[in-house]
Amino acid sequence: MERDWVAELAAPGHRGEQARKELYALLRKAAMFEVRRRGVPDEDLAAQAAGDAMLALLNKLHTYRGESRFTTWAYKFALYEAAAKTRKRAWKEREVLLDPEQWATLATAPYDGDAPELLRAIARGIEQRLTPHQREVLLALAVDGVPIDVLAERLDTTRGALYKTLHDARRNLRSHLESE
Repeated sequence: MERDWVAELAAPGHRGEQARKELYALLRKAAMFEVRRRGVPDEDLAAQAAGDAMLALLNKLHTYRGESRFTTWAYKFALYEAAAKTRKRAWKEREVLLDPEQWATLATAPYDGDAPELLRAIARGIEQRLTPHQREVLLALAVDGVPIDVLAERLDTTRGALYKTLHDARRNLRSHLESE
C-alpha cells in the first residue's frame, strides 16, 4: 500500500516536517535528473527547481486525485521547474531580437515554386492583420524559438497573456489566409 503523502504533508509537527523533508529530497533528485538530462549539471539549479516545485506542489496538494502514485504526480512538478530553469539559463545571455519588420522582407523576397506564394500570403497577413504586439510575440515564439517563459520575463508579462496573444494572432492569420 502506498504511503499517504497528502495526510503526512498536511500533518502538524515532526511528522509533517519529516514528510516535507523526504518529499524535497525526492523532488531534488528528479530535478537533478532533468537538469543533467538537459546538459546542465548544476546542483544549485536543481536545488532551486526542487524548492520551487515543492512550493507549487504544496499549493496544489488539494488537487491530487490519487489517479497515479503520489510520487509520479510530484515528479512532474520538479521536472517542469528544472526544464523551465534550464531554458531560462540558456537564454540568459542571449539577446531576444523582437523585430516585427523582418516579415516585410519575407513578403518581397524572390522565391521559386508554389510554397513562396503561401509564404507571401502569410507575410501579408502578419503585416496587415496582426497588431505590433501580436507580430512581436508570434515571431519570437513561433519563428525564433524563444521559450515562452523567457519571453514573458523579457516583456514583463505572464505566460498566460502570451498564450492568449499567440492564440489571437494565429486566429487572425488563419482568417486572413482563408479570405485569400
